[in-house]
Amino acid sequence: MSAGDLARPTRRTELLELAYRYVLEHGLSDLSLRPLATAVGSSPRVLLYLFGSKDRLITALLARARADELRLLALARRPAATPAVGLDVVVEDIWDLLVSADQRPLLALWVEGCARSLRNPGPIGRWCRGPFETVDDWLSLLADGQPPAVRGTEDGRAERVLALAVLRGALIDMLLTGDVERTTAAVRRHCTALRGAQ
Repeated sequence: MSAGDLARPTRRTELLELAYRYVLEHGLSDLSLRPLATAVGSSPRVLLYLFGSKDRLITALLARARADELRLLALARRPAATPAVGLDVVVEDIWDLLVSADQRPLLALWVEGCARSLRNPGPIGRWCRGPFETVDDWLSLLADGQPPAVRGTEDGRAERVLALAVLRGALIDMLLTGDVERTTAAVRRHCTALRGAQ
């Protein structure tokens, strides 16, 4: 174990950022400490010393991904004083943000994490269904587009849930196939239907 690895108080943060870049590129499915440590210029012993365990390292990586997700939400959110623009406009704005090539590694990691959480009771499962819950954040963002009179109704909530399902389904399709044009057309068609219903 290198003395430099342990002496600098920022080493944990530096390694976390390097490890995060690694998982954005390689995913979490086959994450092994030895290749990860080699990629970030450290060793498995140092990673275990700094993070405590592989599960705690994964938890830290998912928290880091959560910070990026919150940044993405902030980009999509309109100022608080902005009048409701319509659920269709918010869905289109979110989709335009999601299909940006810059966001794909984060979104692929998010989809992978959600899929793994179905059978993983460990940190990945807790990330998607526990303290790192994301569904309410996205539903809240969608609610911002609805008129106040609609937001609190059952129909308003159902519209948001459906819009989120359309966004997620199109996102998974786009990540799997790379077909931005077809998935964008599907999202736009849903937005047209939303406009007709308002």
